[in-house]
Amino acid sequence: MNVYLNKFMIYFEIHRLYREGFSIRQTSEELVLNRRTVSKYLSMSELEFEQMMIDQSERNKVLSPYESFVKSRLDKFRDTPAAQMHDWLKEYFKDLPKVSQKTVFNFVPWVRVV
Repeated sequence: MNVYLNKFMIYFEIHRLYREGFSIRQTSEELVLNRRTVSKYLSMSELEFEQMMIDQSERNKVLSPYESFVKSRLDKFRDTPAAQMHDWLKEYFKDLPKVSQKTVFNFVPWVRVV
């Protein structure tokens, strides 16, 4: 499923649960989300949320130069976890910028859907 479509579904589900009387804590537990995420999405209008999604999609990614490598690895090894991908990137690219595992974790699903 498209990552952005999934986030829209989450946004609308958060608002639906809140309208039904769920607290932020209950909503976060129900949807297995961080309370801060639930609170942030509740504070946004639909237009603000849509603009946030557009802004996020247009951001430059620090790992963009390595996209073809990541894509080729994912084509060969479909279920590669982000931690393994991070190890491969460090092994094959000595010029790889110092990035956290979370950066790679976020980049891998983005490459999967592109």
